[in-house]
Amino acid sequence: MTTRPLPPWPGEPEPLDIEDTIRTPAVAPVEVPPDDRLLADAVTASDAPDVVFALSRHGHRTLRSGGTAPPPPLPREDLRYEIGSATKTFTGLLLARLIHAGALSGGEPATALLDGARPAGATPVTLAHLITHTSGLPALPAGFFLRGLPAWHTNPYARFPASRVVDAYLRHRQRHRPGTRWRYSNYGVAVLGHALAASTGAPWEDLVTDRVLRPLGLDGTTLRADDSGLDAVGHGRDGETPVPPFDAGGFQAAGAVRATPYDLLAFLEAHLYPGEAPPELAPALRAVRRPVLRRGLTHRHVHTVAWFRHPTDGGPLYFHSGATLGQQAFLGFRPDTGTALAAVCTRRFRAHDPFVATAYALLAGE
Repeated sequence: MTTRPLPPWPGEPEPLDIEDTIRTPAVAPVEVPPDDRLLADAVTASDAPDVVFALSRHGHRTLRSGGTAPPPPLPREDLRYEIGSATKTFTGLLLARLIHAGALSGGEPATALLDGARPAGATPVTLAHLITHTSGLPALPAGFFLRGLPAWHTNPYARFPASRVVDAYLRHRQRHRPGTRWRYSNYGVAVLGHALAASTGAPWEDLVTDRVLRPLGLDGTTLRADDSGLDAVGHGRDGETPVPPFDAGGFQAAGAVRATPYDLLAFLEAHLYPGEAPPELAPALRAVRRPVLRRGLTHRHVHTVAWFRHPTDGGPLYFHSGATLGQQAFLGFRPDTGTALAAVCTRRFRAHDPFVATAYALLAGE
């Protein structure tokens, strides 16, 4: 499978669209569709202990929650949910911000940042390769399964800390030239997080907090569970067996974020309306909407540095899903309809799972 880059990236942001700066004028109000029933049906179809669907259409928010389990002590919409791989949208935005601030170009070899004494080689893996899953790295590093096996059903990632992720990367031997093949890799984005930390002198956790979470006012978003009682409890595939809180270990940049549905919706609304976001983030928010890669035999699958991008009759649909051992999330937005959707549930992914398909169909208007 080959890839074909779509220039230009990294580079200047796209020309400012009218949707970036203003919402629907007051003189032409948008008729808000009856979303309550759609969301209620989606909650039921998800078949999980705790479910929240939060929708924004032109700034009008609708939220529905429910589930197969008795309600938790706090309202479901006030809890923080593990979003798994959807964390990569935060990491992609962080990288875009660092590039537009001039701190990085995206073309830096990861090896040189992680160990300046090692030669980068003739065809080095760059930060851009890592975020676009074209680095040639496998999904997980060598030794992960053996080390994680004792905690396979609880927290295998916690047994692979940052030092092991970096060491495995520096020992890895390339099998394919970077940039020639697409292969989804939690490992690659984890390495990117450590490379960003090495290049800036700040841990990834501090970088994403200072450069993304705090400017957007995402106070209900964190990177690990605590004893506050604010974290939703995950469940196994049966929807009944509790699962311990997810510990991302050395894979923070690939899957550590946990957030309230309201915070996730605010994050998505910032992507819909970059012109209303803090000025220091606006260029990055526009940049992560730009296609940078096509893949597949017919080049139908399009990606940005943060999102999967699918066509619709009215324009592109951006989305990313994620799953941990006991929870799932779906994030997506459509600029053409001014719609954003954040959906979360507390059940491990299973074969023929209805959750992601239900969320995608709702956003696509199917």
